Amino acid sequence: MRGALSAALLAAGLALAQPVSPATPSAPPAPVLRWLVQDMAPHFNYRDGRPPERTEDLGQGEIDGFLRLLVERMPQFRHEFVELSLPRFEAQVRQGETICSVLHLRTPERLHWLYFTTLYPPMLSRQIHVIVRRDDLSRFESKGQPLQLADLLRRTDLVGLVPRDRSFGPRIDKLLAANPGRAPRGIVAGRNVNLLPMLRARRMDYTLEYPITVDDFSATHPGPPELAKLPLVEGRSTLVATAGCSRTPDGRRAIEAMDQAVRQLAADPQREAWIKTWRNGAPIDAEDLQRLNRFLDDRARGPAQIE
Repeated sequence: MRGALSAALLAAGLALAQPVSPATPSAPPAPVLRWLVQDMAPHFNYRDGRPPERTEDLGQGEIDGFLRLLVERMPQFRHEFVELSLPRFEAQVRQGETICSVLHLRTPERLHWLYFTTLYPPMLSRQIHVIVRRDDLSRFESKGQPLQLADLLRRTDLVGLVPRDRSFGPRIDKLLAANPGRAPRGIVAGRNVNLLPMLRARRMDYTLEYPITVDDFSATHPGPPELAKLPLVEGRSTLVATAGCSRTPDGRRAIEAMDQAVRQLAADPQREAWIKTWRNGAPIDAEDLQRLNRFLDDRARGPAQIE
């Protein structure tokens, strides 16, 4: 009995004397990258009317489709999507929160609180048009010449409305800012960022919008009066789509990763395949495709584009 007890104690002592392997440290959690989302059909589409919770929930619009491509090439982050109004987004960013957006155009004022990088040249669907009721077309005729917003702002017989705080590109924004007394009045649009229902209801004579947005609205809300789209001389003022992130250390890291993801896309030998995926198989105008490929060639060869 005594021998057995001694053997047991000896075994226990030997066991205690064995070196203990240090626990393998767990990998730190991936940093969270929060993205602003809004239902801005057809550019950014909510599935089933709900904001996305996962990458797989992103729609197939021009903007959310490109966001999907970016997220897939940024695995070092855990991506979250937050739905905010544009004023609320700006307020939170200015308070030091880190949020990124593919819904914001670069403007000099926004450079004070957002880093920007370039994504792609917008398709023809992103040309701003003047939207009017078809039965009012005669009031906007310009003798066969393209309509100029500068001329439209000189008119005193027309009432225009646009969503407040929305950017229409540098040329149009500059023109509107230079004519505050005659520019279309800005109103809070809420979640519905276009004012097409108000135009139909004759609460204004015209608004500014993208043709594809009008087409989508007319398809989902058929009925009179029909809406007409008039191209603007100043409409093609958005030369490149941009993404922005808060001017914080985390925002800087995020915009650098985003810029790298764009350059990876640009240099991808399967470029044609991802373009088809991005456009959901929809054909691209030959001029648009030429501009896109020229842009991507420059992006693939060039340095980072962050400001």
